[in-house]
Amino acid sequence: MFAGQAGANALAPFTREVFLLDIDVAGTGYCEQINEIYPKLNIGTVLQMCRDPKNKYDEKAIGIYYEQTRIGWVPRTMNAVISRLMDAGKAFFCRITELSESSSENKWKNIECKIYMVE
Repeated sequence: MFAGQAGANALAPFTREVFLLDIDVAGTGYCEQINEIYPKLNIGTVLQMCRDPKNKYDEKAIGIYYEQTRIGWVPRTMNAVISRLMDAGKAFFCRITELSESSSENKWKNIECKIYMVE
């Protein structure tokens, strides 16, 4: 059976996760729904990654999503190789490893993740 016949998960028993990078999710302060989403996040939560090659600020941009909402980005200083691999068809995801927020009125949200490639 080919992945195209039964969906992307058809080959799941034969895949493995390859750890690549530790990151702090960039730009969480620009997510308008972050205050509603943040309490739903836990250590171990899996976040989706999606390329945004038409991003006007960074052609190598990779968005990080919780469900259908982009909560931030892979930091620009770390996205070059992963964006090329994604463009070549490789699959990636993030898993949350740490959550913290500032004590200031702004309540800045820090989300630390590990990035994995699916092989």
